[in-house]
Amino acid sequence: MSKIILRLKEQPTVPLEAEVLSPDTFADLSNDEIRSKIVYHGKRQRRVDDFFDVEGERSDDLELHGNLHRVRWIGRGMSRGRITVHGSVGMHLGAYMKGGEIEVHGNASDWIGAEMRRGLIRVHGNGGGQIGAGYRGSLKGMRNGTIIVDGSAGLEVGMRMRRGTIVIGGPAKDFTGLQMKGGTIVLLSGAEIRTGAWMIRGTIISLVPLQILPTFSYACQYTPDFLKVYSRQLQQLGITLPCDPADGAYELYSGDASVPGKGEVLVWNSA
Repeated sequence: MSKIILRLKEQPTVPLEAEVLSPDTFADLSNDEIRSKIVYHGKRQRRVDDFFDVEGERSDDLELHGNLHRVRWIGRGMSRGRITVHGSVGMHLGAYMKGGEIEVHGNASDWIGAEMRRGLIRVHGNGGGQIGAGYRGSLKGMRNGTIIVDGSAGLEVGMRMRRGTIVIGGPAKDFTGLQMKGGTIVLLSGAEIRTGAWMIRGTIISLVPLQILPTFSYACQYTPDFLKVYSRQLQQLGITLPCDPADGAYELYSGDASVPGKGEVLVWNSA
């Protein structure tokens, strides 16, 4: 299958607003039309080919190369196709995403998958803050979909998320699951402090000990049945959750009572 390949040739001196870098935009365009699309370099309107060499046309399979840490809004609102990035990317990757897949072989900045509705985002490096979160003033974060960050993550992962799954491979910073309203966050290497603060609903799973807020109550130690089904789904994405009672069990904490909330934090306790 044909693909569109963009290679960064000029590093932006200020953030480049490039929401046109999306399969929805390029799928039916010729090479000339792609190169002439407008991006915003600060307050200036520039063409795509001012910053990128462009190969290919009329495809919903995009491949981006280069250090794109100053390029923002890649895949904004995309509903189809695939984006593969060989390099790091800037803020708002896959924000408002409605479908398709994004894979980044590098790091990504803040607001990965912010308010996304469907689709899959996989970052093989580190992520910034507010992954899958709702923007300031919005009452809802991601509504569905899956975000996987193999490395570490910043502040407020999953803030106000409603549904969907976020998996963080490395440690996450403060306020993971802040004001969470649903969905699941999986912490393979734990998080810093205030995990689940003002959590209303949803599930946070950690495979290493957490500093539990005093507004969460210890309930029991067990392995939920739903987790066994959930684990099989995550295995398809290369993620393993322990579920065998012979290996241990999960400590269940309920909260956040200060809201009051009905969320749950599950912390793995090996045998």
